[in-house]
Amino acid sequence: MSEKLNPQSIKPAVLMRMLNAAGFGTVLNEHRLRRHRNRAGYLIGAEKTINLFKYAAWLTQEYFKPKQEPQDYLEKKRLQNLKSLEAVRAAQDIGEIPEVQNFVRKSAALASFQTFCETYFHEVFYLSWSPDHLHAMEKMERAVRNGGLFALAMPRGSGKTVLCQSAVVWAALSGAAPFICLIAASADRAQKLLEHIKTWLETNPLLQADFPEVCYPIKCLERIANRQKGQKYLGEPTRIEWSADKIVLPTITRSQSSGVVISCSGMHGSEIRGQHHARPDGRVERPSLVFIDDPQTTESAWSKSQSERRAAILAGDVLGMAGPGKKIAGLMACTVIRPDDMASRILNREKHPEWQGERTKMVYSFPSNEKLWATYAELRNDSLRNDGDGSIATEFYREHRDEMDAGAVLAWAERFNDDEISAVQNAMNLKFRDEIAFYAEYQNEPKVEDLGEEMLTIDQIMEKVNGYKRELIPQSCQLLTMFIDVHQNVLYWMQAAWEQNFTGSIIDYGTWPDQHREYFTLRNSQKTLQHATGGAGLEASIYSALERLTEERLNRVYYRDDGAEMRVNQCLIDGNWGQCTDVVYQFCRQSKHAAALFPSHGQYVGASSIPFAEHKRQKGDRIGRHWRIPGNTGTRAVRHVMIDTNFWKTFVHARLGILMGDAGCLSMFGHEPKRHRLLAEHLTAEYRVRTMAYSRTVDEWKNRASRPDNHWFDCLVGCAVGASIQGAELATFQSKPIVARPRIRLSELQKRRM
Repeated sequence: MSEKLNPQSIKPAVLMRMLNAAGFGTVLNEHRLRRHRNRAGYLIGAEKTINLFKYAAWLTQEYFKPKQEPQDYLEKKRLQNLKSLEAVRAAQDIGEIPEVQNFVRKSAALASFQTFCETYFHEVFYLSWSPDHLHAMEKMERAVRNGGLFALAMPRGSGKTVLCQSAVVWAALSGAAPFICLIAASADRAQKLLEHIKTWLETNPLLQADFPEVCYPIKCLERIANRQKGQKYLGEPTRIEWSADKIVLPTITRSQSSGVVISCSGMHGSEIRGQHHARPDGRVERPSLVFIDDPQTTESAWSKSQSERRAAILAGDVLGMAGPGKKIAGLMACTVIRPDDMASRILNREKHPEWQGERTKMVYSFPSNEKLWATYAELRNDSLRNDGDGSIATEFYREHRDEMDAGAVLAWAERFNDDEISAVQNAMNLKFRDEIAFYAEYQNEPKVEDLGEEMLTIDQIMEKVNGYKRELIPQSCQLLTMFIDVHQNVLYWMQAAWEQNFTGSIIDYGTWPDQHREYFTLRNSQKTLQHATGGAGLEASIYSALERLTEERLNRVYYRDDGAEMRVNQCLIDGNWGQCTDVVYQFCRQSKHAAALFPSHGQYVGASSIPFAEHKRQKGDRIGRHWRIPGNTGTRAVRHVMIDTNFWKTFVHARLGILMGDAGCLSMFGHEPKRHRLLAEHLTAEYRVRTMAYSRTVDEWKNRASRPDNHWFDCLVGCAVGASIQGAELATFQSKPIVARPRIRLSELQKRRM
């Protein structure tokens, strides 16, 4: 206490500061002191000063004064409310924050990211570091401190995601980044990344011991989110936030991480743009560090348009989050799924030098003794086939280890399982299990799939535009066909116009209901049949959708380039979709367009199968070029068409490969190739493998490994079959006309022989 301070004449503000600094929290505030002075009057002091001794004596008298019950209910309720408010205020204050247990340990960890991981996450990183890990951590630390970018592709199971999450925690606790954003391929995935970090801050005992200014206020929430709104420290709000997609660390004076923000979002521009956070001092923070974890999915990696779009979001929306004139730090943990996907492009230092990409491998050099490893693989497979555990192969490896390890260079010597002897054995086991997956997941060098001979690319198909307006039929076309591919959520459809020699033009295609999006898949379609038909059941919604789609497309008059009117001659509807086959037949029978409708069934006719032309012909059968319409309608009373899909997919693919202007060429409407990218992806979703059996050679079509959508490919095949049913015939398939032989008399024939 200062020598000049007179306890009998103290100013109110000085008295409050003196009492509140005694170490008991907020003892006296301005509101309470004013209430006491109004009640005691001049008994405790003069007009502008307070006599501390008289004030203490008055408080003592008030404390021991018998409490009087309030005279009425309202007064009693008011006093109870005041008491409750005082209790709430007392509970909101977290009290004193514990002291840091080990300043030396904390300082060393904040100074080095590697030390931070080894100190606080030794249970996560329990194996010795590989050279690749050490190099990656060095580049992560440099990116966080200096604002650079770093993209990393490591073998599956190497801990790249957890390593980047640890870097986020280190950056937050050290205050190196005041606003950090976690970004993943989807919002759900991003929230899981944030939840992992929240669990660390809540439960890690060493973090709680050395960072009590962060972990103690979080612990006081006790996972009850509503407590964050009123939490206080020494009477001041901590402004902590603790939600599923954003956390704000407590605002504590002299804390390096005071008010640091960590948010999360999916890889969508609308979720990423405009993120900011207002601080108590008036500053507005925008993201200064982003952690991007596997920004692509298997589906998007196989789509060129999706890869390009995500790369554009990364370059524009993500790297622009810091705002104009500010530098952003970025860490990306990615996996190369296929050649030239988004991850492969980002890691390419020629295309994106700013990311300083690192593509590490499990094996940098394979063992040179292939013969011994072939014997090992045979022993292991025999053991597993006979319900063994592969230990015979392990013993073989133990006996010949020096020879079998020769030439091998592994990235991480400590990486192998309990039933294995070395990292070399672990890597070879993974390779023998699935070589394609091994090169993609562990080597970051996915092998190019064998796509068959003369397969068209997406870009080649996109270029097949003919300049006609949508729905306008070229003048030389005489046939108009349509196909509807039935699915649970949407109907895919296509219309194509044809000449008699199979020169064709795709005049329109789409889905019902229309998705109104440039890119979508069957799995993520947002507008569904059930929604568009008012919540009807599955069969009813499909029937209603077929009815409304055919009303839209089959009732319409289409115009040829010369002004001639045309209507759809033939419409096939996919009847293969499981439980709804009966619905398709019922619709084709009852529709007012029944004359133009056929249910269709695609059949896989391989090299070893009997071709349609060699099937025993029944009464009423109609057999065409690799399609047949059975005469026997069975119980459904509707004729249907059977299609050899292998033949017709090869046929359609060949039409797409013919140059513009040549007979038999198939093209698409419009002037802009880019608008047909999604269609081109459907048309290249399968590849052919030429097989031979019983002297027959057949192109058998298979889905790519990624299994993208191929529904408009099926629609185009159906349109071509519809044209064949209507009489279209390729010139090379046309049969030679039979010339009638002149009739002669028997006497004339005898004269010629003489």
